Amino acid sequence: MSADSGLIVEGVSLQRGGHTVVRDVSMTAPLGEITTLLGPNGAGKSSLALGIAGLLPLSGGSVSLNGSKISGSRAEKVRAAGLAVVPEGRKLLPSLTVEDNLGVATYMLAKSERRSGIDYALSLFPELEKRWTQRARSLSGGEQQMVVLAQALVSRPKVLLIDELSLGLAPIIVKRLMPTLTEVAASGVGVLLIEQFAQLALAVANKAYMMEGEQIRYDGTAAELRENPEMLSSAYLLRSH
Repeated sequence: MSADSGLIVEGVSLQRGGHTVVRDVSMTAPLGEITTLLGPNGAGKSSLALGIAGLLPLSGGSVSLNGSKISGSRAEKVRAAGLAVVPEGRKLLPSLTVEDNLGVATYMLAKSERRSGIDYALSLFPELEKRWTQRARSLSGGEQQMVVLAQALVSRPKVLLIDELSLGLAPIIVKRLMPTLTEVAASGVGVLLIEQFAQLALAVANKAYMMEGEQIRYDGTAAELRENPEMLSSAYLLRSH
C-alpha cells in the first residue's frame, strides 16, 4: 500500500442500536482529488463518516490513511494522523469569537504551526477576518460553515471529510464554497465530500460513489454520472440549489 495513497475504506460495516446501518462499504479518497459520496437521507452516509472519524466503532472492515491503519483509534488520534472532519450541522462554540473557535482547533499544534495554519485558513476564507472578534452565534449560516471548514483546515490535514456541506445554506453560499474545495484539493489534500445533492458535488468531483440501503450502488467517475443522470437511482438526488 502506497504511503501517499490517501483514505482507504475496506469492507466497513457499522451498527447503531443493534441494526446494521453500513454494510461492507469499500471506497478510496486519493490525495489531490475530490471524491464524492452521494445518497438519500438514511442511506448510511453520516454513520460511515462517524466510523471513518473514529467516533463510531466499526463492526467490520478497516480504514487506513496514507498506508497506516486508523480504524480502532480514538477520534483525536485519527485527527492527528491527518484526517480532518467537518460534521453535519455546523458544530461551533457559539459563545466564542471566530478567533477563539479557530484557536481551539489549533490546540494540538506547535506555536509556529498555529499561526501558519490560521493564515492558511484565512487565505481561503478572507471574509472571516472581518468577523474575527464576533461571536460565532452572531454569524450567518454561510459564515458559520466557513468557520467550521477553517477549523478543519488549520491543521493542514492530508484528507478533509465533509458531511453535507450544503445543508441549510443559500445557493449563493454553496457556490462560494465549492471552488474552495477545488483549491484545497489542488494543493494535494484529499477531499471526501458526502452530499445529498448530487449535481453540486458532481460539478467538482473526480470520483463518485452512490450509497443506498447501507451499501455502495455506484463506483465510478463523477463525469459518467454528470453525463448519465438517469444512473442515479433515486430521482430526488437530482435536486440542486
